Amino acid sequence: MQLIINGKPRSFDAASFTVAVLVQQLELVGKRLAIERNGEIVPRSQFEVTSLADGDKLEIVGAVGGG
Repeated sequence: MQLIINGKPRSFDAASFTVAVLVQQLELVGKRLAIERNGEIVPRSQFEVTSLADGDKLEIVGAVGGG
């Protein structure tokens, strides 16, 4: 499967998987994230049920704290 993540093409061996599996594969579990799929925000509550398809465009932004 080919995905565009933050403007860069990425290849994955699986034919299909969910946003939750992508977060695991990118080693982002436990981080505060916002994920947009094809121009629409994916709520964290929907990560497990939102399937990704070949060619999807994703923007992944992590929250940074500080003071």
